[in-house]
Amino acid sequence: MKLKDLVLKTRSYRRFDESHSIEYKTLEGLVELARLSASGANRQPLKYVICNSPGDCARVYPSVVWAAYLKEWNGPEPGERPSGYIIILGDKSISESFGVDHGIAAQSIMLGATETGLGGCMIASIKREQLRAEIKIPEKYEILLILALGKPVENVIIDEINDGDVKYWRDKNQNHHVPKRPLSELIIKL
Repeated sequence: MKLKDLVLKTRSYRRFDESHSIEYKTLEGLVELARLSASGANRQPLKYVICNSPGDCARVYPSVVWAAYLKEWNGPEPGERPSGYIIILGDKSISESFGVDHGIAAQSIMLGATETGLGGCMIASIKREQLRAEIKIPEKYEILLILALGKPVENVIIDEINDGDVKYWRDKNQNHHVPKRPLSELIIKL
């Protein structure tokens, strides 16, 4: 798959076939992609928690805040929840600041997930203290992102932005629409 096609197919999916399990080895391979990615000053301060058992996923799920623009939706129903999570942590014993490392790592993971037939969503809206207590994350780690992963069951459509409105939305068929600004609006000619 060409890189542009991979990027176009790597969307924020929020509904999955929960019965489709993800092997630990698959998630470990995605973390390997993150490990090989760039890191500011090559400090490599990121750590990862992999969850792929139904029990572990059930413990992570309540700490995730889903799709803020979809006010009437509280997240995926049972059967459509992620079947895997990768939690990205910053090791404060290595660095107090993590810059954009976790964004780079997350995108590498998501591109890899797409390549394997999975999809996911990068989530920064997290009930951090609840998650820390539930899965016993030591204080030396800052919780940076949760990557929710699974076999997507929704269709994500990229639309041109309309009247400056960046809010994603769902149509009557539950297709998820994501408005994007046109390229002409992004490139500044000086």
